[in-house]
Amino acid sequence: MQQEVPQELIDFIKSGENFLIAGHKEPDGDCVGSQLALRSILLRLGKKADVCSAGPFKRTEIKDFAHEFIDPAEKSDENLKVIIVDCSGIERTGSIQDLLEKYSFAVIDHHDAVTHEESSQGSPVFVDPESPSCTLLIEKLLTSLGLKPTLEEAELLLFGLCTDTGFFRFLTECDDYVFEAAARFLRSGANPKKIYQKLNGGKSLNSRFLMGHILLRTEEFFDGRLLISCETLEEFNEYGLEARDSDSVNKLLQSIEGVEAIAIIRQEDEETCTVSLRSADKVDVGQLASSLGGGGHKNASGLTIKGNISSIKQIILESFKKYLA
Repeated sequence: MQQEVPQELIDFIKSGENFLIAGHKEPDGDCVGSQLALRSILLRLGKKADVCSAGPFKRTEIKDFAHEFIDPAEKSDENLKVIIVDCSGIERTGSIQDLLEKYSFAVIDHHDAVTHEESSQGSPVFVDPESPSCTLLIEKLLTSLGLKPTLEEAELLLFGLCTDTGFFRFLTECDDYVFEAAARFLRSGANPKKIYQKLNGGKSLNSRFLMGHILLRTEEFFDGRLLISCETLEEFNEYGLEARDSDSVNKLLQSIEGVEAIAIIRQEDEETCTVSLRSADKVDVGQLASSLGGGGHKNASGLTIKGNISSIKQIILESFKKYLA
């Protein structure tokens, strides 16, 4: 059952004049698409609205949107209202959390509802963990406000939907309503061919070289059901953020027979790594990531963790025992 937009959220929006729309750190297309579409909706309602993010804008498909985002410290209106989107908890906003917490806020998200119940402190919350993307919730809010999507909003909403569904490859026979939403976006002018190219094109030659390094050092565990690989700090320094293409690496590894889960560990600096996690159906990597301070969905999640590749690999292996041993 898809959740309805709570009246408290509609009242929160209608009663405000100046908004800041925040998303999670290390944003993806669903987060960025949700934020920018919501900003457009609020502007059409006659509100003031800006988007903010702790970044970084690592993914090639979202880098062109980075200039749209402001430093939240630039907003000083004491009556400012914050809407946090695509974020499993305010702590997931990263370095901007302290700036956001002093304002009244609402939440629109499709992650674990329990997390929000613990941290929302009575704020309006529109959470539907069954929704495959946050942009579908933004569309439902748009409709509840008596609007139809503009061309720009339809493109942003479809962009986010395609991001979190892996361009629909994560869906099942139960998700017919998702294709109905996609059809609505197309009728508003969104071009799926253009969005596919944005998500999958524009890669550098260095990204293919880096992908080769990651593939070559992939290891099998639990009889081949788990694959783990890594990107070293030296490779990060050589190839940089522009060369990262997690989705392409994961698609290649997920095509291997018998694979149920994938972990790619990236050394970001001397003390910290990020880990991207993917699964087929049996393993809930969202739950696993949450247990280690990260977040995400059953089939795709991630986390940031202190340590080096070797130590974190052992933590990941120990965590997967619950699912694969």
